[in-house]
Amino acid sequence: MKNFLVKTIANAGALAVAVWLLDKITLTGDSTGKEIGTLVLVALIFGLVNVLVKPVVKLLSVPLLILTLGLFTLVVNALMLLLTSWLAGLFDLSFHVEGFWTAVLGGLIVSVVSWALNVVLPDED
Repeated sequence: MKNFLVKTIANAGALAVAVWLLDKITLTGDSTGKEIGTLVLVALIFGLVNVLVKPVVKLLSVPLLILTLGLFTLVVNALMLLLTSWLAGLFDLSFHVEGFWTAVLGGLIVSVVSWALNVVLPDED
């Protein structure tokens, strides 16, 4: 349970950095508290997308991953971020990613920041 909480916090931090760095990834709210709540909910959705959908997409794209020497992973990460944005819209959360190339750059930022935060944060169960 603690590991799940740590990964959710890392995802929320990584998404916050992407929102801060990229103008076309937006997160709006009436107050800072609502923005943080929305960010945590979006991080939960992002975590579920990465656990449930991403392995299937990566399995189906193995030939492209081999052909591009793993660079297709950037496209997979972008698609997961776009799917998260779409799902957030369904749940009426104010998180939006505008465009594929923004999602590619956002996915790269989220991956790097999430990796760095997972290195720093404790990883105990």
